[in-house]
Amino acid sequence: MIIQSEDIADLKKYSSIVSLVPSQTELLFDLGLNEEVKAITKFCVHPKAWFKSKTRIGGTKNVNVELIKKIKPDLIIANKEENVKEQVEELAKRFDVFVTDVNNLADAMSMIRDIGALTGKTTRALSIATQIEKKFQKLSESTADRQKIKVAYLIWQNPYMAVGGHTFINSMMQYCGLENIFTNVERYPAISLEDLQTTNSGTRNCDLILLSSEPYPFKEKQRREIQLKLPSKKIMLVDGEMFSWYGSRLLKAADYFRDLYENLEEKQ
Repeated sequence: MIIQSEDIADLKKYSSIVSLVPSQTELLFDLGLNEEVKAITKFCVHPKAWFKSKTRIGGTKNVNVELIKKIKPDLIIANKEENVKEQVEELAKRFDVFVTDVNNLADAMSMIRDIGALTGKTTRALSIATQIEKKFQKLSESTADRQKIKVAYLIWQNPYMAVGGHTFINSMMQYCGLENIFTNVERYPAISLEDLQTTNSGTRNCDLILLSSEPYPFKEKQRREIQLKLPSKKIMLVDGEMFSWYGSRLLKAADYFRDLYENLEEKQ
């Protein structure tokens, strides 16, 4: 059964959990659910202790359905974007599955509270959400009157892919004073480096190119290669987890964004 948010209050509190989403796995840890969580994906790298000790059920896009069936969880936590619809639907025939859909900070706060209610950790979840909201409110106030920096955020190479609008990363960029030049393009468009050059009309011109550490692990080598092709642009590596993980890692993200923006302002 696919669990709906409006039904959570009437459901039992689950005690045997499989998580198919890295950022939500970290949230489960911070909610204190060490005994309840039975299995995670190979991309659930936080916390390290769980990555080493918990059963792994494949990747987010290719979960081992048969192994999950053997584990027999009473709750599976998935995500609309990160997991494959057909696999989630197959699992939902046998188990309760909660599928999150997170596109902005408000969605993330609702998700944290919902998972807290599902797992009997309501108080802790409310505390985490409240702390995150306060941190991001301060961040918004600190960047509200500052000049927006035009940015392209790249997540893949061969082909190059950028972050577009209606995505959680795009929402995070707005909070830290960055103006996504692809905000009017849906999801994750394939682009060329020529798209990042100055045009006669000024369209899609950007001041800064951010290279994410995930899903493609951009390193200094790639930064130098792109810099050679775009010598007039500022290009820097950023922590993709801070921009894309929508669980309890958001407790660290607001401070990371503040430091990032202040560092960029100094270099303007």
